[in-house]
Amino acid sequence: MPTLARALLAEIEAFLAETGLRPTKFGLSSVNDGHLVANLRQGNSVTLKTADRVRAFMRGHARAPHDRRGKAGTLAAPAEAPAPGPMQLAAAAGVSCETGREHRITLIIGGGIAAYKCLELIRRLREHRVSVRAVMTRAAQAFLTPLAVGALSGDRVFTELFDLDEEREIGHIRLSREADLIVVAPATADLLAKMAGGHADDLATCVLLASDKPVLLAPAMNPRMWLNPATRRNVALLEADGVRFVGPAEGEMAEAGEAGPGRLVEVPQLLAAIAEMLGRGLPSTAPAGTPEEARRCPPREPPARRATGPLSGRHVVVTSGPTHEPIDPVRYIANRSSGKQGTAIAAAAQALGARVTLISGPSQLAAPAGVDLVAVETAQQMLQAVRKALPCDIAIFAAAVADWRVAGQATEKIKKGSHAGAPRLDLVENPDILKSIATAPPGKRPPLVIGFAAETTAVVESARKKRKAKGADWILANDVSPKTGIMGGERNTVHLVTATEVEDWPELAKAEVAHRLLARATAWLAEHTAAT
Repeated sequence: MPTLARALLAEIEAFLAETGLRPTKFGLSSVNDGHLVANLRQGNSVTLKTADRVRAFMRGHARAPHDRRGKAGTLAAPAEAPAPGPMQLAAAAGVSCETGREHRITLIIGGGIAAYKCLELIRRLREHRVSVRAVMTRAAQAFLTPLAVGALSGDRVFTELFDLDEEREIGHIRLSREADLIVVAPATADLLAKMAGGHADDLATCVLLASDKPVLLAPAMNPRMWLNPATRRNVALLEADGVRFVGPAEGEMAEAGEAGPGRLVEVPQLLAAIAEMLGRGLPSTAPAGTPEEARRCPPREPPARRATGPLSGRHVVVTSGPTHEPIDPVRYIANRSSGKQGTAIAAAAQALGARVTLISGPSQLAAPAGVDLVAVETAQQMLQAVRKALPCDIAIFAAAVADWRVAGQATEKIKKGSHAGAPRLDLVENPDILKSIATAPPGKRPPLVIGFAAETTAVVESARKKRKAKGADWILANDVSPKTGIMGGERNTVHLVTATEVEDWPELAKAEVAHRLLARATAWLAEHTAAT
């Protein structure tokens, strides 16, 4: 008998004993199957969707007063119970003001000795009325048994992608979508690499790749694995994609003589991170109940994230993406920029503990978690946003700003045939954002100003001239000719041009370019300035 069917039957038998509802009528109104109990007792399987509907049926009738019985031992239609106010629900859930539905989490348990903490995590989440569906990787099952996890979660534990019962209804898609939040703990180096690479070769990675929900990762691995450049690249890429991290903590490892960053954070820290994300990620955080209750229990503001790392106490401003300079309400002048490099730089700075302001032109990329996003459209708006964000310790200008804009934007669409030949566009020069900030007077200029030079010929020589003309401290130059595929691509080949030298970097993922740049900038700041 399948595990899901066995668990569901046990719940049904207990429910029937408590309510006196007749098995032949059980579930008829919710699943249109009066023979469900008989089928389960014969050892037949049941789909996850049907199990969910039956459990919802039982919860609904369990809330009705038990003395409201109709004829033949069936339950009469339950009167609508008074809805608890948001203050009561918040106290019961311990997470945020609720609208009555339990939060639901999909917990993906990775393979590591720290997996044992997930048992306590599940128990604490259930205490706070958070529903948990667990997915265990094959490696996780070497440390925990699905039986133990299922006993605490009160639900089936999912382990196999090719499960006949579940995949008839594409179970991995449902697991990825029917949750408010996906938590991965412990998130091993292997899981991070698979997520960063978009792999989907088992149930856990399929759920992650198919999800449109927030994801929280709690890494746990050997310190050298965590500090390995490959893992750092993967972390930066995932942060740039909007994935949130909690930990790892530092301390002694399970292996004798090993210590450093890589421990799975303790359960209270996990609970706090989950509470913060549930407060942000629910479809609606508007409190129910009376207006007075709503005023007493507003949507919960997430707590500030404590910055730790070599850039703690520092402020980094990054510009990213293209600018759009309108010609008319339909058309605009722009550069071919995806914003990937600037977003990766913002994620890398935030990972080092900085407070980061990302000023981005139009882009399809989400801002990294923990980064303050300022969305702009034109070069003039971007310059104003940069000035407003100052002061800062590092200003990095990675945006591909349009050099020109039309002198006067048309208020209506310019149509063919409305002019003799092609319309005339009078262009004026846009403000030079990099030069405006780099040449600001002392006290208003950031200590370290870094620009980018996107060139197609004489890359290094053009970057040298640009650094001097703009007054920047460093310039990162790259060849953006069509053959390189850098514009919109995932990799970059740059040259770091300073006042004294030129460093030629090999072709790297844009996340790794970001990490190298921030490592250099961090070292420069430590040598030349003090944190404010």
